[in-house]
Amino acid sequence: MSPNLIYVVVVGVLFAAGVTLLLERSLTRVLMGVILLGNGANLLLLTGGRAGGPPIVGTTAEEEMADPLPQAMVLTAIVITLGMTAFLLALAYRSWHLNGHDEVQDDVEDRRIMELADRAEGPGTADPETTDRVPPAVADDRRVAAGEPGRTR
Repeated sequence: MSPNLIYVVVVGVLFAAGVTLLLERSLTRVLMGVILLGNGANLLLLTGGRAGGPPIVGTTAEEEMADPLPQAMVLTAIVITLGMTAFLLALAYRSWHLNGHDEVQDDVEDRRIMELADRAEGPGTADPETTDRVPPAVADDRRVAAGEPGRTR
């Protein structure tokens, strides 16, 4: 039994929209992306099973029974999606309560590492004598972490 083309297209659209929303900075959009991905996974799992009678021995002939595995997997996926939804709702509410918005801010350390990477010349272009040198900002951070006095920024 091959799945209906409409189901396959809907699963693809749900996954594409879910992944697109997951890449946003707003926790509300991330929440909607998780919900769309969960629904897409549920529909994908349901298209994998075959239709038939209830999988109860004695009620239906073995050849006519439906496969219970996709049904069990969909129930598990529903529970996982519900848990993720509740967690993201709590995060979004807490962020809104503390900051007045649900945007995820840039991490200061990530921003500093990106600046260091932008200043680098790239792989293979470094002078062999300077490959062991540490950038000044990283050296300052190491001195501060070790408790040594050093220059300040």
